[in-house]
Amino acid sequence: MKKSITLFIIIFIMISGVSAQITFSGILDSTVSMNIGAEDSPAFSCGIEEFANIRFQARIQDKATVFGAVNLIAASGNNALAMAGMGIGFFNENFASVIELERLYFRLRGEHVDIDGGLFRLPFGYGQVWGPSDFLNPKNPLKPDARPRAILGTALIWYPADELKLLAFYSAPRDPFSNEGEGSFIGFSLDKHWVLASIQGLYSFETPYDNFKLGVHRIGFSLKADIIVGLVIDALYTYNHEAGFTADGLSFSIGFDSSFFDGDMIFLIEYLYNGKTSSTAEGFGGNFSNNHYLYTGLTWIFNSFTNMNIALISSFDDISFTPIVSLNHDLFQGAALTVSVQVPFDLDTFYGVNLSTKLRLRF
Repeated sequence: MKKSITLFIIIFIMISGVSAQITFSGILDSTVSMNIGAEDSPAFSCGIEEFANIRFQARIQDKATVFGAVNLIAASGNNALAMAGMGIGFFNENFASVIELERLYFRLRGEHVDIDGGLFRLPFGYGQVWGPSDFLNPKNPLKPDARPRAILGTALIWYPADELKLLAFYSAPRDPFSNEGEGSFIGFSLDKHWVLASIQGLYSFETPYDNFKLGVHRIGFSLKADIIVGLVIDALYTYNHEAGFTADGLSFSIGFDSSFFDGDMIFLIEYLYNGKTSSTAEGFGGNFSNNHYLYTGLTWIFNSFTNMNIALISSFDDISFTPIVSLNHDLFQGAALTVSVQVPFDLDTFYGVNLSTKLRLRF
């Protein structure tokens, strides 16, 4: 961790020494959370977290840009226990803290070709909730505000025609100590956009590692279209020779969204089929253990400053539900207050209530 921050500072000093236009921005989140337990959980617990994401961008003439971002976290209570459970953080008398390098990469611009390299976000697919195609940066609808993780690698982007993008990429293995490159990702994607629709094709090969002696293939597509309603289809199939061709390798989602009352109400529904060895499965890069999930969300915009989101995440396999309600209010430009409640339960068990209040400042 210290080496990462040292590298960040060295890069920043180097950039400061050249003719570059440097801009800074970021967010500061102050969060208080409370849990009302049930079953074997404590009757009441709480946590406090101070989170800052500080970003910089430095343009070097018109040909290159350097990007960076650092996360600074201080926490106590439940939030500090979560850090301890992940084996991260510095633990002091009053709080636990983390300094994390989140982004550090360059972008070289050409007339029709761009090159990205370093620690950067490499997203795939158009899925709004589940994101089967986004296998390098898995989504979690229980944490909608979470910043997507980055990959360490490089990407070559070619724009051969208007609204057409070809991308080739390399990503380092998930195991950072793999010094022989086992489990590296290489692949390519194609994006084509029209006025009312967009489509993406994706292929990736993960080089042999551990029990996957012949590597892992991933192939998928994603489609979004603005017809009577907004339609999104996202699918990725994961194939390895040991498992053969089975439905367990498929992750597939389909969703619809639409607005009513002159845009004041937005409705979103998205279904996920999660194969046991697919990109969204727990233990294979994803977060989900069941096969069938449904997300139903409703956003009501009261005015330019206030809106409410109501969502229900359901699993058909164990008949479990997680209602999520959040109220968002802009206090003034650059400051927003969010109050949210999550209540997970199934037919047999009530797991308690999680309530959080977050003040977000943008700078």
